[in-house]
Amino acid sequence: MKFRIESEIFEKFPGLNIGIVVAKQIDNRGKSDELMYLIREKEKEILAEYDNETLSQCSRIESWRKAYSSFGAKPKKHKSSVESLYRMILSGNNLRHINKIVDIYNYVSIKYMIPVGGDDLSKVDGHIRLKFARGSELFIPLNSQEEQSARPGEVIYRDDKEVLCRRWNWRECEKTKMTETTEDVVLVSEGLPPFTQWEILEIVEDLSGMVKKYCGGETRTAVLDQKKGEFEV
Repeated sequence: MKFRIESEIFEKFPGLNIGIVVAKQIDNRGKSDELMYLIREKEKEILAEYDNETLSQCSRIESWRKAYSSFGAKPKKHKSSVESLYRMILSGNNLRHINKIVDIYNYVSIKYMIPVGGDDLSKVDGHIRLKFARGSELFIPLNSQEEQSARPGEVIYRDDKEVLCRRWNWRECEKTKMTETTEDVVLVSEGLPPFTQWEILEIVEDLSGMVKKYCGGETRTAVLDQKKGEFEV
């Protein structure tokens, strides 16, 4: 299985770096109180440092708003995954426990203010690609059975059969969601400028280390950019 970023994505978004962690034979059962404590402490920091106005002005949030606007998504309606997490926290809602691997990537997302997501590899059909949608691709949203289609020109993750995530990191699919029985995953950290490649490398190593600490298993990492747009999963 390959993870590939189409060249058109790099042409549209120069300076993009995508960090990848592949983790196999993990134990995703149970709940880590230590991990949830880290999340709660970071939530307190966010509440002390930001409000809705200052968050909008942050360069790491603004870069995603501009990216969404560039492919026709309205940023106020369709928020990047990281902005959604921050606004949830600022509205007074704690991030809830889902499962350990999701808790880990949510924590890393709010720690670095970067979109982080992933898929259960056992449920992926064929290869994973980050590309522009043609508009006919099938999409079934998370926690739903409703069949939808991606809009032409929006950025999507897809496998050989359907869309895995719409509007880049806005809405994940039902098929490859991670559960307590998940054993093999691919996680992505999506770095638009002002993130540098060195910062993405640091995030990838942090994410990989947390997966091994809380879920065990074996991990491999990579950073994809315009020079290296493909990784063997």
